[in-house]
Amino acid sequence: MIPWLPREPEFPALERALVEPNGLLAAGGDLSPQRLLAAYRRGIFPWYSAGEPILWWSPDPRMVLAPDELRISASLTKTLRNAKYEVRLDSAFEDVVRACAAKPRDGQAGTWITEAMQSAYRELHRLGFAHSVETWIDGRIAGGLYGVAIGQAFYGESMFSDVRDASKIALAHLCAHLKQRGFGIIDCQMETRHLASLGARPIPRRDFTARLDTLCERGDPPGRWPAAAIDGHFRRQR
Repeated sequence: MIPWLPREPEFPALERALVEPNGLLAAGGDLSPQRLLAAYRRGIFPWYSAGEPILWWSPDPRMVLAPDELRISASLTKTLRNAKYEVRLDSAFEDVVRACAAKPRDGQAGTWITEAMQSAYRELHRLGFAHSVETWIDGRIAGGLYGVAIGQAFYGESMFSDVRDASKIALAHLCAHLKQRGFGIIDCQMETRHLASLGARPIPRRDFTARLDTLCERGDPPGRWPAAAIDGHFRRQR
């Protein structure tokens, strides 16, 4: 059995998380900014479907990507240098979240990005914690991602792509942006072959949370990232 959370933004010890399903820790509570930020700082995230209570997870091992370890293929390198695209930060956060929620996923019926989840992350965005990276092509968003930044830790939530490699372009620029700002880790949550192909790797949960203890206390205070285009990094490397 897993515990039901009290009103206060408290969580049980991570060692109480189930082995199967991997990382299920608790249920209930709410999606207030206070509880979400407390969860992320401890390496916990919400993941549930419509009609279910809120479920909280902390899997072991944890899939992470260092900003300077992104694996960029030769074809993506060519795209990053030559394709006609623009990458912006925080210029269309709500559009990115809605697109991620609407995108069909292999093996999933419906979406875990419920209306309540979308509302919660809009509030985190208003407070300067949640951010989007968007790839724009021909004046429209072709792909992107969103996540939460606390200190120098970034927690990736979801990405989508309507044009080939558009989400990978956004991820490449996110990594470059985070590296410049001294971020030490991107949380990818669950282990998948796709994430592994991009350079992410699983690490023990205790190592992950130990790194969070340090990274979450560093860096700039929360705030909106500049919406101006940031697509010059890879094109300068010709």
